Amino acid sequence: MRIRTTTAALIAALALGAGCAAPDDHPTAARPRTIKPVAGCGPAAWTDPADLAPDRAPARCAKGAPAPRPLAKRRTLTVATGTLSAEYVAPLRLALARGEFKKEGLDVRLKVLPTPEALPLLAKGELDALWAAPEAAVVNGVHGGFDLRWVAGNFSPAPKSRSGLWVRLKNGEHASSVSLEGTKLGTMIGKGSVIMYPMARIFAGHGARLDSIAFQQLGSADVLTALTGGGVDSAWLLDPVWRRVDGEGKYAFLGGQPRGEPLGGALYGPTLLQRDPDAGVAFLRAYLRTVNTYFTGDYKADRAFVAELATLLDVDAKILTSVPSLRMDWEIRKGTTDRLQKAYRDAGVIKGAPLPENRLVDRSLYAEAVGHRLRR
Repeated sequence: MRIRTTTAALIAALALGAGCAAPDDHPTAARPRTIKPVAGCGPAAWTDPADLAPDRAPARCAKGAPAPRPLAKRRTLTVATGTLSAEYVAPLRLALARGEFKKEGLDVRLKVLPTPEALPLLAKGELDALWAAPEAAVVNGVHGGFDLRWVAGNFSPAPKSRSGLWVRLKNGEHASSVSLEGTKLGTMIGKGSVIMYPMARIFAGHGARLDSIAFQQLGSADVLTALTGGGVDSAWLLDPVWRRVDGEGKYAFLGGQPRGEPLGGALYGPTLLQRDPDAGVAFLRAYLRTVNTYFTGDYKADRAFVAELATLLDVDAKILTSVPSLRMDWEIRKGTTDRLQKAYRDAGVIKGAPLPENRLVDRSLYAEAVGHRLRR
């Protein structure tokens, strides 16, 4: 409670000092932007946001598309991210290495910062973008007056991925019958994380009330140890940690991030939303082009490419190939932020009335990058 109160107070104070728009004053665009067809980005470059099918094919353009459209004047953008080694950051790292941002007239600099520290800087224009997720801190920040939007997705899990909630089975229990009510869960991520949404769904499916679960926040090296040693009853295991218990009869996988539904990606502040949307579109254009060129299908089947990614991310290539390729997906599904807010509210980490989707999401920038005209 102390941490949440401190964060909320910091957000409120910085919102007042940063000259952020009041919650009801959000201008969706400075003026209408011209949307032109983009070569190589046809009907498959856009999918209906309301399509929540887990086997939905992610939007794609042709390799090398959308082509660069260099800005008239070069810009420097600073993008914060919580890590430089996670696989979901790979498109950014590769876009930098292959010069995709430079082709757009952008000098992109990555800076490692946790989301709570980055948000006030993003709202004040001291950061240009955040590669993270619409966590509870983001929702609280928008409630406090920050002009922030989730503008592009990052990935959803592959069908064979088992990253998510694992439980230690007791005698006679099976994955379908295991009881979670009143149990202890180990996680390296707190209640303000986007994983609260899939966890809440899993708990409900097993008849457990969210407020009956005792959360124990642990270091990355301690989550698995706590599960296997009996310190917790269940744990949220990330790639590739879940491989350590996969196939063992005394543990069961209960579910993870919903397939086909990204829960993170790019968040913009007022600089790229309002003051310089051309640069905002250019950044996403380079990101989309990188995905379309290098991250389609099972990109880990290419050993040379895996070796390059391993070097960029500073991880062992064997670790990368021990888990399935991510489904890189720049689109944002309809209702995701509604479902996230419900999970945060149930966990007691946000207050206030639910925010409508258009206060948290802006699809217009990636739509422009692929030449798709949004319906108004």
